[in-house]
Amino acid sequence: MSDKNTHETATDGGTTQAAQRHQNTDYLDEEVNLLKPSTPYMRDHLRIVWAGFVAWAIIVFGPVTLTAVAPGVMTATMPVLGFPWHYFLVAFGAPTGALILAAIYARQRDKLDEKYGIDHSKPGAGASDSGDSGEATAADGGTQR
Repeated sequence: MSDKNTHETATDGGTTQAAQRHQNTDYLDEEVNLLKPSTPYMRDHLRIVWAGFVAWAIIVFGPVTLTAVAPGVMTATMPVLGFPWHYFLVAFGAPTGALILAAIYARQRDKLDEKYGIDHSKPGAGASDSGDSGEATAADGGTQR
């Protein structure tokens, strides 16, 4: 069983300051404010979320806005597929962009977790001291096999 107070070490052999602050913060007692996050981890995470939101808005609403601004160009037929540009960008570009943004978010979140010493690979990581062993429980009320 691992001790909850053990810390991941940085490449120089010491615990990073960001990881130390994160481990000492009780996030359940911290105030959550989207405009003024109370901890460095929340600020960094919110920066990732807002950047993703802006990129998503451009990907989703960009083709629609361009169609309203420049209908001649956006309604012209694509030479290869024969679809109008606005149709192709909305039907293919928006879902593809959302998948790419999801992958970028996951990668950025992994980097953020690494910076703050969060390790999801350990069994029971993040388990509270209230007797939670971190083991899975059968959801149907039965016993675990």
